Amino acid sequence: MTDRPILFSAPMVRALLAGTKTQTRRLIDFKGIDEVMDFVKVATDPQGRPVYEMKGRAGQHIAIPAGKHLVGYNWSPRIGVGDRLWVRESFRGSKGYNNYPPRTWSHWPVHYEADGAPDPHDELEENGRLRPGIHMPRWASRLTLTVTDVRIERLQDISEDDAKAEGAIPYHCAASKLDYYGPGHAMCGQDHRAGFCQIWEQINGIDSWNANPFVVAYTFSVHYGNIDQIAKAEG
Repeated sequence: MTDRPILFSAPMVRALLAGTKTQTRRLIDFKGIDEVMDFVKVATDPQGRPVYEMKGRAGQHIAIPAGKHLVGYNWSPRIGVGDRLWVRESFRGSKGYNNYPPRTWSHWPVHYEADGAPDPHDELEENGRLRPGIHMPRWASRLTLTVTDVRIERLQDISEDDAKAEGAIPYHCAASKLDYYGPGHAMCGQDHRAGFCQIWEQINGIDSWNANPFVVAYTFSVHYGNIDQIAKAEG
């Protein structure tokens, strides 16, 4: 079991808090990924991470760089089953900490951007500048995820149930976009899968859904609390 940080946008943090998000998909991006046509699971390593062989268009094994003058024929996601993930999200400290990096703070109260706009009157000058989630220290995290499943798939292979588990809300799709959301997917009216497409393109750019890249799909349970505080309570 390994503890790792994971970054989420404010809308996805709200979905975690609401209990409507139990999956996340992350883009697979390494040198040579464009040559890979399939990932074939061959093992699970001691850290709970699936191990995959990579196959090319003709079924041949694909090698990827694995260090200076080395190549590897297997690839594993960074996160495995059993890992605990502490959520990073955009936040603010008090104005008195504006000139100090968050890593130097010591358990100072923070305002989480996903909770909405801070107090507009701010009489106590508690509304410091907005900090990107990537800078959130571990002690300030309020959500912990335990990974229960890891798999690789094409982005457009996501099912309606999985899109709902991603925290997507139904999105009205015009008939002119029926073919946009994946092969053989007849979709009009309200659909979580269309909503997930909207989320993906907001994060990754226009036509990123059409590219249909390989992604790692993580399923997890959500625990409402700081990762270290939860460990103390359980211990």
